[in-house]
Amino acid sequence: MAKIGDLMVKKVTTLQAHATIHEAVKLMNKNKIGSLIIVRNGETVGILTERDLLERVLEKCKNPKETRVFEAMTSHVITGTPDMEITEASTLMFENKIKKLPIVDGNKLVGMVTLTDIARATSVNEETIELVQKLSNMHLLGH
Repeated sequence: MAKIGDLMVKKVTTLQAHATIHEAVKLMNKNKIGSLIIVRNGETVGILTERDLLERVLEKCKNPKETRVFEAMTSHVITGTPDMEITEASTLMFENKIKKLPIVDGNKLVGMVTLTDIARATSVNEETIELVQKLSNMHLLGH
């Protein structure tokens, strides 16, 4: 079975924890991505997702130009390693209800994998990929 290191995206967009939410959103929009890995002194300290922005900035009417990333990010980051089996990573993601898994080697960020990456890598058909995407958005359905 393939390892996560074989299918992860190696170029991960990161941002410093003291950056503003406005800077984060501009970076996310520029790269057309839904999350950023937040770093401090080269170490992963958090992840900032669209959900974080909705819950911790927009809902609370915080000013994006004054609010810092560390105030809105999720600081408990679940990570994987490049040598993990795909099934092990999938299980970890489903158990923790996460769609994106930063990949670290020691303390160094080396990549990122998403549920969609895993679905594509396991040679499933488009219908199954769409199902995985719907399942990953289950929180929106109020299950």
